[in-house]
Amino acid sequence: MKKWVAVAMTVLMSGLLLVGCGGSSSAGGTNEPGKANTEPEKGAVQQKIVIGLDDTFAPMGFRDDGGNLVGFDVDMAKEVASRLDMEVEFKPIDWNSKEVELNSKKIDMIWNGLTITKERLEKIAFSKPYMANRQIVVVLSGSDIKTKADLAGKVVGTQEGSSSVDALNAEPEVTGTFKELRTYGDFVAVLNELSIGRVEAVVGDEVVLKYYMNKKPGTFVAIEDNFGEEEYGVGLRKDDTELLSKLQGALDAMKADGKSAEISKKWFGEDIVK
Repeated sequence: MKKWVAVAMTVLMSGLLLVGCGGSSSAGGTNEPGKANTEPEKGAVQQKIVIGLDDTFAPMGFRDDGGNLVGFDVDMAKEVASRLDMEVEFKPIDWNSKEVELNSKKIDMIWNGLTITKERLEKIAFSKPYMANRQIVVVLSGSDIKTKADLAGKVVGTQEGSSSVDALNAEPEVTGTFKELRTYGDFVAVLNELSIGRVEAVVGDEVVLKYYMNKKPGTFVAIEDNFGEEEYGVGLRKDDTELLSKLQGALDAMKADGKSAEISKKWFGEDIVK
């Protein structure tokens, strides 16, 4: 009897040792805060999307007085996630490194007034355009700058890594006359520089600059000339074709049932969604 008890105890202890050595591994990807689920289990359905944004880009995505992330693109993304039955996380990123953040799988989407350009189309995939925008020139009220030609000999500011830089580079016959082109981390900083006279004009997204202009009536004016029209889209990795299809389906449905118009009217007072 003692012999059989000893054998049984040996088998039991061997089983416990195997469990202890094996640990409790998971085949799923990482769910660490701020990281996209880069290695989902084969065949598993993605349950979370991490969206990269510039959290100073009002009214598309920015911090309110309580520090909460709000904005048109934030509301649109939340609605899409709800319709896809997915969790959504917003991750502020260095806008100058947005494509790197996306392709290194730290985020799943770039959704924050992202302009569709030829250069970006070579690196990432885009949804259909959902909003039109222009690159406008803003100056202080009373400025002698009335046209792009008047920018000759002036210090001009814009946001680093933004499509405004591309728009300016596309017109070297104009930018070559500037005294200096200065770039800043965000448009809030650029407008502050304009307010105190460190730059004499700002080139940037009409959607964003007009939002801040309305905050300080009479302080800034936009001249009639601009640096071109463009369109916003949501950026994804090129191999995320299934996610792109789901995203576009949700956006199309929101346009059809009026939800995107409702969100647009909340932030812009009218429906400007394409």
